[in-house]
Amino acid sequence: MRLSARVDYALRAAVELAATATGPGRSRPVTAEQIARAQEIPPKFLESILLQLRRGGIVHAQRGPEGGYWLARPANEISLAEVIRVIDGPLAHIRGQRPEQLGYHGAARALQEVWIALRASEREILELVTVADVAGGALPARVTELAADPRAWT
Repeated sequence: MRLSARVDYALRAAVELAATATGPGRSRPVTAEQIARAQEIPPKFLESILLQLRRGGIVHAQRGPEGGYWLARPANEISLAEVIRVIDGPLAHIRGQRPEQLGYHGAARALQEVWIALRASEREILELVTVADVAGGALPARVTELAADPRAWT
């Protein structure tokens, strides 16, 4: 799996919003500048990502001196998969197509099932983990179990 910088930044921005929304006295929107500084994201790049997240229903925005961004729903209702889809579209594409649309022939025929299984595995994890899980540092047991395997790190 290869994630773009846009996806990485979008996930980090959503997690930062989740973390700051739950802090004491945090009822005000968080500015893009605050998110950019906290997550070391280039500010101009972040602005376009936040616009995509707003259009995708992940965040709300308010302009003005008291303006900023906040999550559109509780963080425990926003999966990582949802954020990724808003930024990059469907989770698994092979040559720009969905795996079920590919046509393999002969000895390579089983590759289609491999790509579909890969997408299902990826989806299982990314839909299981929420923005709140990451912000709180308490990942689902299945994720910590997979990450604990030393082979996962190589």
